[in-house]
Amino acid sequence: MKARGTVISKRRASSAAVSDWRSLKAGERVQILKHAQILARGEVEEVSVSGNVLWLVAAGPSVRHLFLKSDGVQVRRD
Repeated sequence: MKARGTVISKRRASSAAVSDWRSLKAGERVQILKHAQILARGEVEEVSVSGNVLWLVAAGPSVRHLFLKSDGVQVRRD
């Protein structure tokens, strides 16, 4: 049986916000959050060289969304 602290720390690690968007790769599944509310889910299509802009392809009929880091959104791996 694993210690409770180990389980909690692994859960937090997988749900932690991605601070450097440049570390995201095309095709990676993510969630976009603002004020602890999920705004969108989908696959990363592209991240700008600066890491301040992210294009997301949401589930559905080819719906794309543009997110700016300056808008205060967070990205979390799904």
